[in-house]
Amino acid sequence: MSLFRLGPDPIFPPPHLAEPEGLLAIGGDLSPDRLIAAYRRGIFPWYEPGGPILWWSPDPRLVLFPSELRVSHRLRRTIRSGRFEIRRDTAFDHVVRACAETPRGHEDGTWITSEMQAAYGQLHRMGVARSVEAWRDGELVGGVYGVLAGRCFSGESMFHVATDASKVALAALVEDLAAEGVEMLDCQVRSEHMVSFGAREIPRDEFLMRLARGLGDDPASARPPVRRLATPRVGVLGRLLSRERP
Repeated sequence: MSLFRLGPDPIFPPPHLAEPEGLLAIGGDLSPDRLIAAYRRGIFPWYEPGGPILWWSPDPRLVLFPSELRVSHRLRRTIRSGRFEIRRDTAFDHVVRACAETPRGHEDGTWITSEMQAAYGQLHRMGVARSVEAWRDGELVGGVYGVLAGRCFSGESMFHVATDASKVALAALVEDLAAEGVEMLDCQVRSEHMVSFGAREIPRDEFLMRLARGLGDDPASARPPVRRLATPRVGVLGRLLSRERP
């Protein structure tokens, strides 16, 4: 097994060259140019604090098509009740920080490092990254954030400190995406939570085809000269892949 080491330029190898677990490349940085290039090619960063930056393009890919959103009767009642006020892009940095700091029962620690928080904050100020927030009595109690690339929105994470707050924010996000003509919400790797909302796995090739169609671009067109690097220990990959990215 081997993988690609990224150079100083924001270019990536074709996603179909990823390892079976979805790991494609290592190194590089979290500059806006590199992150935008990654999302336009169906690639995202995901790594452990203190470790090298790892870039992924899993196969299959978990995707939620807005028309296939499933909302339970209980959640519908919560939405209709007006318990939460939905706002958009009013507290992006707060949402990202809360996603990093809110404890999760199935995870130990967070992949949302301070460097990642700063990087996505830059994307937000460029209009590329967005947040949808749930507020109650003037307090932020839930939210979701991600990155828009053409007609694909890549959901990065969500959090809640009040029951159903993140679910209401997610439903509002999907409604917004549908109204804007966004064709799919990329959930990246399998999460039973997202499956319960109607997300399903599709082959990476299909995902990339849909992504390219939305961009008017071919994500496999760039084939940069890159050097290969030995794959990190399977133990590290196993811990990363065992996490659910909500």
